[in-house]
Parts: sequence; C-alpha cells; structure tokens
Amino acid sequence: MGNVVKKAVFPVGGMGTRFLPATKALPKEMLPIVDKPLIQYAVEEAISAGIEEFIFVTGRGKTAIEDHFDQSAELLNLLSKRNKQNDLKKIMEGIPKPGAIAYTRQQEPLGLGHAIWCARNLIGQDTFAVLLADDIFMSQKSCLKQMIDEYDGNGGMVAVEEIEGEEISNYGVLNVDSMQGNKIKINGLVEKPEYSKAPSKYAVVGRYILTPKIFEYLDKQKKGAGNEIQLTDALSWTAKNENYFGLKINGERFDCGSKIGYLRANISFAINRDDLSEEILKYLRKLN
Repeated sequence: MGNVVKKAVFPVGGMGTRFLPATKALPKEMLPIVDKPLIQYAVEEAISAGIEEFIFVTGRGKTAIEDHFDQSAELLNLLSKRNKQNDLKKIMEGIPKPGAIAYTRQQEPLGLGHAIWCARNLIGQDTFAVLLADDIFMSQKSCLKQMIDEYDGNGGMVAVEEIEGEEISNYGVLNVDSMQGNKIKINGLVEKPEYSKAPSKYAVVGRYILTPKIFEYLDKQKKGAGNEIQLTDALSWTAKNENYFGLKINGERFDCGSKIGYLRANISFAINRDDLSEEILKYLRKLN
C-alpha cells in the first residue's frame, strides 16, 4: 500500500536548559552536528520517508528555526556570485517545498503530550508522524522510513531500542503483548519507571506514528509524571483501544538531549564524512 503518513509534527518548544549557556539565545534544535543543525536531520529524515507537510510546535525564542527553513536571498546571491554550487545545494536540499511548513505555538511548557495537542487543528483526521530532534539516527534507511515501510495503516507505531540497566528509567517503556520479529505488539506503556519495576527493556526513542484518536486522551489535559501532560500516558490509553506496535530500529541512535550523546554524535558523524574522517581519526589516535 502507498504511504498513508503525509504529515509530521516537530515539537521544538523546549528550553534546552541542559545546554546552557549555549541555548540562552539559540534554540537547542539549532545546535549543529558537525555542520548541520539537529532539526535539519529530523526534517531530512521526514522528507526521505515521504512526508509532505511539516508542522513545527514552537515556543518563545524559536524564530531561528523558522529563518533556517526559509530562503535567504542575500546568502543565495552571494554564493551564486562566488560560484559556490556545493554550498548552494546544501542549503537548498533540506528546505521543504513552499507552503509545506506550518508553525503553531506551545504557549506553556506543559510537556510533550501538550505540544502534540497544540497541533491538533493542523492534523485534523490524518494519521501523522512525530519526530523529536534530540534523537538522531545513523542508519542506511532512515528511522522513520523503516517505520513507514512496516506500518500497515492501522493503529500506531513507536520506534524502540533495547536499553540495558538502570538507564531504562529515563524513558517511556513498553508493556509487551507479543513479539513478531522486529515488531512488538504493545498493550501499554509506562513513563520513566523505576528500574526494578520496568515492564520490559524496550524504550521509546523519539519517533512515532500516531492516529488522531490520541487527541481524545490529550483533550482531557490530564497531567502525569513531572506534572506534565505526557505523550506516554496518551499512548498507553490509545494502545488499549487500537493496535499499537513498537519497531526495533536498525541503526545507531544518539541522544543529543544529553551532552555525552551530543558529543558522540559529532564524533561519529565526522568519522563517517569523507572530508573529515582521516583528520578526526588521526586526532583520536593521538589522544590514545
């Protein structure tokens, strides 16, 4: 069947306090991995998966994101005059088509579930994807493309990763119904459980395919962990009313919401660049 997922939501309203002072005036989603901001990796992943409409849920101080996905006539003219064709291609290929982007504000920091709810009128009755820019993936086929290729058009799906040890307490965790290869039938989720009480080792990692039914729960504005409106709570409720699956992703994930994950991503992506790998590897060997 054809791709039924054409809309994607990008929640980018967070404050990014873990990266202060760098994020005092710069949105955390604009922090670069080598020479490309986090949010561009997410948008390019969505484009690769066939997404046609891009919905950004922003907050105060996020205008740099809007500017990034706009055209700068001055910059385009300068690069053209200097015959910088490669640079021209780089800045144009990550910009969605005109009219494909919409912005809406999350006026209060009430959690990820609340951010998704803020996009409800732009989603309407369509199945949609959610991409969190903090998580980026290094894989042959993009994370969202893997999910959409496995998605059968019924219910929803989340990307999952096996997490060993106490780190599982930092994630939304799957309550597993059954396993079907890389697909996991879900009958619920738990947000940031204690390690000893985690229902499985499968954690949700920043990519979702959701149906509009999720708004039936989010409309209640019910607060959960951290006194926030949790997407995990909404997913757990929805998974009891629709078929929901987790998909184990082929590839390496980097949690760029943490400083260590962010630094690892920069090193790993640099090593995989033909123009940088030799020098960065030489430097890393020198450190050893």
